[in-house]
Amino acid sequence: MVIFGAAGDLTKRLLVPALYNLATTGLLPECFALIGADLADLDADRWRDSLRQMMESFIGKTASESRIDKVDEDTWKRLTGRLAYIRGDLNDDALYQKIGQHLAQESDCGGNCLFYLAIADRFFGPVVTHLGKAGLFEENWDEDGKKPEHWRRVVIEKPFGHDETSAKTLNTSILRCAEEHQIYRIDHFLGKETVQNIMALRFANGMFEPIWNRDRIDHVQITVAETVGVETRGRFYEKTGALRDMVPNHVFQLLAMVAMEPPAGFDAQAVRSRKADVFSALRTVSPKDAVRGQYGPGPDGVIGYRAEKDVDPQSGVETYVAMQLAVDNWRWAGVPFYLRTGKHMSRRVTEIAIRFKPAPYAPFEDTNVAALPPNWLLLQIQPEEGIALQFEVKRPGPVVELAAVRMAFKYADWFPKEPNIGYETLIYDVMTGDQTLFNRADMVEETWRVVGDVLENWSKEKPEDFPNYASGSDGPAAADALLAREGRAWRSIMDNAKGS
Repeated sequence: MVIFGAAGDLTKRLLVPALYNLATTGLLPECFALIGADLADLDADRWRDSLRQMMESFIGKTASESRIDKVDEDTWKRLTGRLAYIRGDLNDDALYQKIGQHLAQESDCGGNCLFYLAIADRFFGPVVTHLGKAGLFEENWDEDGKKPEHWRRVVIEKPFGHDETSAKTLNTSILRCAEEHQIYRIDHFLGKETVQNIMALRFANGMFEPIWNRDRIDHVQITVAETVGVETRGRFYEKTGALRDMVPNHVFQLLAMVAMEPPAGFDAQAVRSRKADVFSALRTVSPKDAVRGQYGPGPDGVIGYRAEKDVDPQSGVETYVAMQLAVDNWRWAGVPFYLRTGKHMSRRVTEIAIRFKPAPYAPFEDTNVAALPPNWLLLQIQPEEGIALQFEVKRPGPVVELAAVRMAFKYADWFPKEPNIGYETLIYDVMTGDQTLFNRADMVEETWRVVGDVLENWSKEKPEDFPNYASGSDGPAAADALLAREGRAWRSIMDNAKGS
């Protein structure tokens, strides 16, 4: 495994801990060599030490996704026993010649190699081009041409482009040097067990599929709320914003899981094709159906976005997005999908809330049916992973009166908690050649198409009312108005986190 950007934050905080977890569970290949490539002035020993220091900083920290009690020496040696560091400029042919020479020395690994681009997105195209130029994507196929004797694969982080045009340009560039089956466009959100479980919930349970359509569902809300601000990512955020950072990738993946048709099988081609159908059916969002926001100061001395490091004091970059989307197909005609994502909100929660249409309440004359909460199916992704159903029962007593109750399943009650930061499943899938949880070129381009008009409109107009929501709140008032115009309302983020 060759990691470009070996000295970077992503490598230290997420990739190496994920590899450590794979080694702990016995899923790391018997022959495994880790090669770091970066411009930083390091050697193998100093790189190994820096990785070890980061791992040890996670010990005992429950807030850390790694959740480790100690660094097991045998596991660490297994992971870093064949570690090398190659210093060089990403734009220099000499770096790739050195990498090729080192790979030739690792002949007992069978020639298999995973290239991981943990680097700034502006380098994605150039690095893939250099790898192709150096012949590092070449695979020797068997006589039938069905299976390579050794494989070469590349993992490309997000953002994959900044709009539809740049995504198409990047796809064209990398596909000149590598085949689609070698390219893994990663979204670590899909590595979460609760995200993958959406398909199991839908397609392994006969009770849900008959009601999973426009006849029974009123609308769907998808919430990805964070309590943190941009922290040290001010420079990145100024060029990206909440929409580009979260919507065409994380949030749309959740939407696709909910809206996709049943695949013929759970192989990569079948699942990705059904997701692609959803993206193709998504109507391009009109600017009138999108709301943006930017957090201002909050309680306890919390600063606003414009006061963050590396942020323009007059910045018009959004830290919050809300949208109404339409899936133009038979199953979802007339069912709006609402999504929202933002920073410095009241609680950290990622949830898909499916609201069902009400039943006829005519028999319940003594119940104020207008005051009854609606029926909801709640798919809770994080931090409390689970599934909940809100429905009506009879309140105890002599009068027939309805009351809303809640039935909940929590993963923690049924399954032991394993160290998992979301990358383990995805890295393992790359090693085994399973592209199910990775985007194809056409899928990426379609998601950018859906938000294209909104991005173009926002690029022309600098909002005059920023900041328009306080840190620690549920977002701007305009987001409430987006649903209120059709007589609907967002589920409270505080209630989401409580499971109400």
